[in-house]
Amino acid sequence: MNLQFIIDYQTYYGQDLILNIITGQHLGETDFSQYRMHTHDGSHWFVELNKDVKPGTQIDYFYSINRGDYEERREWGVCPHRIVFDADRGLNYKVFDHWRDIPEDAYLYTSAITDCVMGKKVGKSFLHSYRKTVCLKVQAPQLGVGDRLCAVGADPMFGAWKPNKAMALVQQNINEWVVEFDAGKLAGNKLEFKFFIDNDNKEYTPVWEYSENRTIEIPEMGDGDVVVYELAQASFPVPPVRVAGTLVPVFSLRSNDSFGIGDFGDMKKMVDWVSHTNQRLLQILPINDTTTTHTWTDSYPYSCISIFALHPQYVDLTALPALDDKAQAEKFEALRKELNALPQIDYERVNNAKTEYLHLLYEQEGKNTVASNEYKAFFLENESWLVPYAQYCYFREQYGTADFSQWPDHKQWDEADRKALTSARNKAYKDVEFYYYVQFVLSSQLKAVHEYATAKNVILKGDIPIGVNRYGCDVWTEPRYFNLNGQAGAPPDDFSVNGQNWGFPTYNWDAMIADGCKWWIRRFQNMANYFDAYRIDHVLGFFRIWEIPVHSVHGLLGQFAPSLGMSREEIEGYGLHWQEEFFTEPFIADWVLDRIFREHADEVREKYLEKTWGDRWKMRPEYDTQRKVEAAFAGRDSEVDKWIREGLYALISDVLFVRDHKDPNRFHPRITVQFAFIYESLYDSDKAVFNRLYNDYFYRRNNQFWYQEAMKKLPKLVNATRMLVCAEDLGMVPDCVEWVMNELRVLSLEIQSMPKDPKVRFGHLGSNPYRSVSTISTHDMATLRQWWDEDWARTQDYFNSMLHRGGPAPHPLPGWLARDVVSHHLTSPSMLCILGIQDWMSIDENLRLADADAERINVPANPKHYWRYRMHVSIEDLMKNEEFNANVMDLVSQSARR
Repeated sequence: MNLQFIIDYQTYYGQDLILNIITGQHLGETDFSQYRMHTHDGSHWFVELNKDVKPGTQIDYFYSINRGDYEERREWGVCPHRIVFDADRGLNYKVFDHWRDIPEDAYLYTSAITDCVMGKKVGKSFLHSYRKTVCLKVQAPQLGVGDRLCAVGADPMFGAWKPNKAMALVQQNINEWVVEFDAGKLAGNKLEFKFFIDNDNKEYTPVWEYSENRTIEIPEMGDGDVVVYELAQASFPVPPVRVAGTLVPVFSLRSNDSFGIGDFGDMKKMVDWVSHTNQRLLQILPINDTTTTHTWTDSYPYSCISIFALHPQYVDLTALPALDDKAQAEKFEALRKELNALPQIDYERVNNAKTEYLHLLYEQEGKNTVASNEYKAFFLENESWLVPYAQYCYFREQYGTADFSQWPDHKQWDEADRKALTSARNKAYKDVEFYYYVQFVLSSQLKAVHEYATAKNVILKGDIPIGVNRYGCDVWTEPRYFNLNGQAGAPPDDFSVNGQNWGFPTYNWDAMIADGCKWWIRRFQNMANYFDAYRIDHVLGFFRIWEIPVHSVHGLLGQFAPSLGMSREEIEGYGLHWQEEFFTEPFIADWVLDRIFREHADEVREKYLEKTWGDRWKMRPEYDTQRKVEAAFAGRDSEVDKWIREGLYALISDVLFVRDHKDPNRFHPRITVQFAFIYESLYDSDKAVFNRLYNDYFYRRNNQFWYQEAMKKLPKLVNATRMLVCAEDLGMVPDCVEWVMNELRVLSLEIQSMPKDPKVRFGHLGSNPYRSVSTISTHDMATLRQWWDEDWARTQDYFNSMLHRGGPAPHPLPGWLARDVVSHHLTSPSMLCILGIQDWMSIDENLRLADADAERINVPANPKHYWRYRMHVSIEDLMKNEEFNANVMDLVSQSARR
């Protein structure tokens, strides 16, 4: 069969247009064959192929722009071009294509909208065999369930402009419709037509395209010829999709059947409540395995040890076979009731109990499970990550630590060691296989939740953490992707004046980009097995991450990586005389010590410092980093010890510039140094110069550079799946973040109490962009009720200026006023309005917790926070609360959200 592809695209000197025919998927990578196209003028491109194409097959493909072997640009990859060969007909195909950029309404192509909200199904197209066949293809994402796309035109074959005699199209791909007709029966070689939407169950159809009539010229055709025209997307007036939803961590769910913690069975029940109250989205926090110490410190859900493995704590034991041992079954049931009655999660007891239960169940059921076809298919599909993860867990238990630097080097194992972990007859293999079994159970249960939610028209929205645990499986197996001499975190903000140090290793983006971001693509594609939307945690990390030296505890000595550090000459060019030692070493003077330590100043001088000259001091070598100070104060918890320790941390951070982590001849202004003593010591004229340098550096200097860095990564990830992409874009946000998110059609996060406009105190909800998620609070913030009582003056301003109410603001927040706040958010233009379960409950004074502080999920300023919040009511009781549910339904209905 002869195939000719033709496309118009204006290229520049040195650029080539490439046809890429997709041949399959392997380990998250798209395999394709490439064909270099030809042109006579740099604008009109074509290529001819001779392929043996059997009837019943299809070809998916995309175009890219190359300069030599380097790919400069490619089409939007979510919905590739498609040709279906359903009949043994044409011998010669001529395909007229157009370049596909990401459309403004890209969200309509996501599985969140097509599969969940709309419930669309792609049917099989039945194409006809004509002597001369013309195929029209058009994308029409605006169509809903039951809608038909029709074409009517001047030619009698197209109904002679009579809609009741129009030609109906068939959907052959996501939002793509096709129709074929016999060109030999056309009255002429010019076809004029128009598309419209028809639906027998809707009074307002037909709905006509908002465009001029379409025209195409049919070329000379011989017998056996097929001409395919890919047309520009249809233009129809469709009201925007607006969805209401709920955010609740899985661990926070409570049902009558829970084992002291929320699980995947409880997720199904929560989907029922979301659907019952006319919401269409359930968002959760990360659910990956975080186990390193088997203590409550593992409760931090953003510190995963594997980007693929699910946390065993979320297994729904009620969905598994019962234990044959009746005594054991009774013991676990008694323990379940005890743990489930607790107001908060007892992380250690819950996880120890569930692990013990799973071991017993594996001994009882494992042999049959691993022999099943479902298990074998799961293992084959996930072997690339599952085997290293299981081995990691095995060694963690064998050596009693997750710090793999203390393990024997597995690369040096002898043959006997390797056989021990791969031979099914060996006990060590059984220990490893246990982890395969647990992940199979977890994956099966979560997929079942996903299928259930889709059937209920509910979007499941997941969460992708920006970091991974430095002692996790991912770092152990692929260390080339990580910088272990740095720690990821965030610069100072309203949550933490010293910045946040998450402890994660930073990414070696050079290595990741050189590998085509395959690590990330596999991660996103794995998420698509369970979710139809996702939140990118700290999307700023794809532009630059706040990288803190490994010897630091606080985040003040960090720097953005990558970023353009300043040379000595550049700094002096601003008018600031360069004094390297003074600017880059801790500024410790007698007056500083007296102000920080007061009556303990002499003790600090004697024990922790060395005299240099005049009234100046430096840290002793044994205390010259924050980690050394932390170690010296380990176990010393008196108030005086904490005071001295924090003061020493502050001394070490008191520098005007930090040296670049890669280039010692480049420097970065220390973040928020205007609150430090070294800044206080400067002349006023030098302060003014430094402030100008500081503002240029943090808000202007790196914008284009960070835009380019993000565009090396994010387009590949956004195009990797059909999930709806949302981003957490809070904090110190450079201008380029909005550029990239608009270009890639990523939803922003809008919080009224944290406006992105620095000129206002509170955001105006009516100004929210459509492509956004509106919420009142996140898991890192105070709930609505807590926020209301934190700062009475701020609340008063909000009460008067945003809620437009007179008089004093009432305290604590009454339910009727909480309802008003919720209503304002729901009526915003944002595509998604997702409220935490605590904020939903705030509208009902009979339902919500009496203690608002008990609703807090996380306190970012505390790196050792215990994540243990649970709903105080069961989902079963929530479903029965008719008054509350009617209130929620009324709010959703009034806001015209689905």
